[in-house]
Amino acid sequence: MKDKAIRDELKKRRAAALAGGGEKRLKAQRAKGKLSARERVALLLDDGSFEEFDMFVEHQSHEFDMEGTAIPGDGVITGWGTVNGRPVYLFAKDFTVFGGSLSRTHAAKITKVQDMALRVGAPIVGLFDAGGARIQEGVEALGGYGEVFLRNVLASGVIPQISVIMGPCAGGDVYSPAMTDFIFMARGTSTMFVTGPNVVKTVMNEDISAEQLGGASVHMKKSGVADGAYDNDAEALQEIRRLLDFLPASNREKPPRRESHDDPNRDAPALEKLVPANPNTPYDIKRAILALVDEEDFFEIQRDFAKNIVIGFARMDGATVGIVANQPLILAGVLDSDASRKAARFVRFCDCFDIPILTLVDVPGFLPGQAQEEGGIIKHGAKLLFAYAEATAPKITFITRKAYGGAYDVMASKHIRGDLNYAWPSAEIAVMGAKGAAEILHRDEIGNPDKIAKRAEAYEARFLNPFVAAERGYIDDIIAPKETRRRVIRGLAMLKAKQMTNPKKKHDNIPL
Repeated sequence: MKDKAIRDELKKRRAAALAGGGEKRLKAQRAKGKLSARERVALLLDDGSFEEFDMFVEHQSHEFDMEGTAIPGDGVITGWGTVNGRPVYLFAKDFTVFGGSLSRTHAAKITKVQDMALRVGAPIVGLFDAGGARIQEGVEALGGYGEVFLRNVLASGVIPQISVIMGPCAGGDVYSPAMTDFIFMARGTSTMFVTGPNVVKTVMNEDISAEQLGGASVHMKKSGVADGAYDNDAEALQEIRRLLDFLPASNREKPPRRESHDDPNRDAPALEKLVPANPNTPYDIKRAILALVDEEDFFEIQRDFAKNIVIGFARMDGATVGIVANQPLILAGVLDSDASRKAARFVRFCDCFDIPILTLVDVPGFLPGQAQEEGGIIKHGAKLLFAYAEATAPKITFITRKAYGGAYDVMASKHIRGDLNYAWPSAEIAVMGAKGAAEILHRDEIGNPDKIAKRAEAYEARFLNPFVAAERGYIDDIIAPKETRRRVIRGLAMLKAKQMTNPKKKHDNIPL
């Protein structure tokens, strides 16, 4: 009889936990175009793989009439499951329960799966839909956030951490995602901000909507906080599944490899005519990426931010690679502050998990001007230089056209430990363009355009080619563009057993 009573009570409690905040609140959630927390978990994980922890946990608060308001689970669903057969830990905040707000016990549920993910060596995904700290708990809620933040930091570089913003995300709930590796948002339903529109109105006397303050468009195009944005919850979760397929479970193992039906020895003839004869004519570097990688499958990161540089994941002969490429279509592919910090963070992520880095270079230099200097281009540019120089993961570089000035050094050159550095015949490796060089070297002839033109032609003939760098061993080979895929794959195979360590230190001091 006792056993039956326990089973009946278990059934009752499980039903209460599965109901979340109740049917009324679930309907309100769906009316906003959002899925429930449990629906999100089901979409992210393989069917039937979810193992939930702490379903029956309730808050312990007795302040502000909180007695008798407890709901099993306390506003967050935690546990583990698999994505395409590989273990993943997760937590999903439930907006229907106390608005997804964080209490001490809510935080303890999250830190429990964070600790388990770190011990086991598996990625962790956070699904955010919450209103910040539970005000009734005061400092206990703030302490809970601190515990979550600490684990974000300790797990950084050990396991992949992914945050998906699927509703409001404010206050302490934005800092945990900010310390994870990737942040994705759902357009129209998700927002991120430190303080919401009401506080902005009170403190700054500014009228602004939540979408204008911290919607997906803001963080994709202006702030660079978000790495991707999708039209709805379902699309976002399917793309997270796709991203996880590119990533190793932890820094204990090599990046994943899967069977490829794309011939590793095939030529890429489309690349032969990609670079225009006129060195000032733009072209789309994404065409090169798609021609090189397996089955034209490229997972781009931060697509709408700092579009003068392209970053993302792909596979070569089934193995994951990270790609960094200057984009000549935007600002001629120049490096500015935003592009530098965008690429630097990506390079550092790849290096954390020993993901090989393929760099495609067509860069006329760093963007000049007062705005860039006042914005700290020196420090931001140094971030990218530091990231590449520090990286010990395999690094293969192709110079497709321009590699001018300090930007040549920065973009994974041989001088900062590039492993294999190649050039196409169209490559121009020099301090600057021919006309600018002629005007500096022959200032006394600036008043004579014909003489300057001849000087420029002479400079171009001598320096605007790949041969000078190749003669000095800074370029390992000059190859036909169509051979690029085969050479990259052979290079990756050769570098598979690469071992390199940096000098022993507590940690570096990247120019933040």
